[in-house]
Amino acid sequence: MGYETFYKLKEHPFSFTTDEKFYYNSPQHAKALAKLTHAVETEKGLALLIGDIGTGKTTLSRRLLDQLISNNVEATLLVIIHSEITSLWFLKKIALMLETPVESDNKIEIITAVYHKLLELNGKNKKVVILIDEANMLQRKDLMEEIRGLLNLESERGKLLNFILFGLPEMEDYLKLDPALYQRVAVRCVLEALDQETTQNYIIHRLRVAGCSRPLFTGGAMKSIYQFSKGVPRMINAICDNALLEGYLLKKEIVDEKIVLDVCRDLGLT
Repeated sequence: MGYETFYKLKEHPFSFTTDEKFYYNSPQHAKALAKLTHAVETEKGLALLIGDIGTGKTTLSRRLLDQLISNNVEATLLVIIHSEITSLWFLKKIALMLETPVESDNKIEIITAVYHKLLELNGKNKKVVILIDEANMLQRKDLMEEIRGLLNLESERGKLLNFILFGLPEMEDYLKLDPALYQRVAVRCVLEALDQETTQNYIIHRLRVAGCSRPLFTGGAMKSIYQFSKGVPRMINAICDNALLEGYLLKKEIVDEKIVLDVCRDLGLT
């Protein structure tokens, strides 16, 4: 028996994997979603979402992707997993994501194919947006130049392609490698850590989604979780998960401040 059974939960409430149903629409997340959606609807071209590690950028990118697709926007998500990608790889990936695979390694031919695909979608009154998660991994000037070049693709109606970049704060430094590109940032959002009240509401929300029908943390425990997590969602999840496991092992019906302190000590947070 795991702690889910002991605490009568239907599923794991503090998983590290992104799960849409656990999304918590905090005031700052709601504001960021509204601004980024506006950027797409008005075809601003380039928008940014910046946040430190663990603040929920990836979760928000998935939420936005689902929302855009449900609104009939031609939206797709690219996750950058390392910093050694080339501008040619990037262009070919964009073409592939737009369902226009190009065998040629000639950049002009690739961009031309992308342009014709975008015109086709534009003719169907489709807005097109590419979301890029971990965009701080795009660290070369030639990559910035390719993004700027793609943003130059327009019809008489306006821009054919929009980008929304999600990344760590240093992402802006790489964008500034091409000053002309950085000047095109039309919408900029920043995700901060949660405050104490929002941290508590975040925890309660995730427990409710997991089927919780009663408090599982004392008020003191909640305050300690905020204190040691500093309001960073990823750290909140880690502390809560370990605290519930410890509570289960001790057969405690409710997690108190001491359990949280012990867990935070084990996690090296004290």
